Amino acid sequence: MKAIRIHEDGGPEVLRYEDVPDPVAGPGEVLVSLRAASLNHLDLWIRKGLPSVPKPRILGADGAGIRVDTGERVVINPGLEHGASITVIGEHTDGTHCELIALPEEQVFSLDDAIDFETAAAFPLVYETAYRMLVTKAQLQSDEWVLIWGIGGGVATAAFELARALGARTIVTSGSDEKLERAREWGADVTVNHATGDVAGAAKEVGGADVVVETVGEATWKTSLAAVKPGGRVTVCGATSGPNPPAQLHRFWWKQLTVYGSTMGSREDFLGAYELIRSGRARVHVDSVFPLSETRAAHERLEAGEQLGKIVLTIPG
Repeated sequence: MKAIRIHEDGGPEVLRYEDVPDPVAGPGEVLVSLRAASLNHLDLWIRKGLPSVPKPRILGADGAGIRVDTGERVVINPGLEHGASITVIGEHTDGTHCELIALPEEQVFSLDDAIDFETAAAFPLVYETAYRMLVTKAQLQSDEWVLIWGIGGGVATAAFELARALGARTIVTSGSDEKLERAREWGADVTVNHATGDVAGAAKEVGGADVVVETVGEATWKTSLAAVKPGGRVTVCGATSGPNPPAQLHRFWWKQLTVYGSTMGSREDFLGAYELIRSGRARVHVDSVFPLSETRAAHERLEAGEQLGKIVLTIPG
């Protein structure tokens, strides 16, 4: 079969589109003939060696296709649960940027006919992550305000859609006025350019954010703590700008804040997000589609931050 593999850490140039042996399903596993996969920032980090993984490695967490033994259309849950810990397909195992994959049967779910393969491949990792942050951890309620940094990114866009589906109101940021205009078209209640505007001020105008979706870290942490209302919640699933911001501990006790750490999601988180999508309450935004053979160009687009929604790879059957 054809696959995208890395044999060393580095830039997009280390991606190889090559022939690899077909996988063989082991006990409790099924084979899926993939039709679409998507890119996540996780793929960029792994390609760069952050973390460095055993090589060669097929990248990719998300995918959808045909279950070989039954002919059923399926979508893959990329979260592998091991008791209290969760690992991810494509980081801790070979991934979905290939024509055929062997997976534990419990990771494979029937795909509704109304959902195409590209849409199905675009949602699992980021929607599962955002659902855990907003619902399982922060217990988001309708009419609460949610601050979401960097609309257009995978988790941010998923958090925006899930918040809307749950009846919450949204404050979204971007450094791009064009992306903010699109977010308003999608239904964002408040938009602010975080490069030129006052994010904390915008939040305070509506009484403060009940929940902050924090994925950026050092560059946004101080503002996140200023924007959240007294008694509010901050959910953290990453720190792309650095993991060690000034603690601002006085904000915690003075505002009586709760901070939740959140990683990936459980089977229940996946199913909760999937139900909101299949019911039509949450939309999935696909930015662009590349053939598997052009994965390098897809990486370059994601790394440049040009996307608004998910970048998807199509895979020939």
